[in-house]
Amino acid sequence: MIFIVVKFNVKPEWSERWMDLVADFTEATRAEPGNLWFDWSRSVDNTNEFVLVEAFQDDAAEAHVNSDHFKKAMADMPQALVETPHIISRQFEGSGWDRMGELTIA
Repeated sequence: MIFIVVKFNVKPEWSERWMDLVADFTEATRAEPGNLWFDWSRSVDNTNEFVLVEAFQDDAAEAHVNSDHFKKAMADMPQALVETPHIISRQFEGSGWDRMGELTIA
């Protein structure tokens, strides 16, 4: 799978509207064949930072970045951003989350 984490530093005036801005993009991406997850979080330390954790089956990422909704999101997002987002993108074996061995709840 391809595992991606992206940090978005949003302008303060967009902080409360960010999720509305990315709502259609999120819904369309989650509906893509090969999307494993596409989950947003907000930093507890910086209310203007949103973190996107996403994963795709190996053969699905190219279709994602070539989709119309991806291209539209890339055109819409810059107006709300302070800087270029930071990204980590890696390919791993597997197809989902594993259980944390150091903390097992019975």
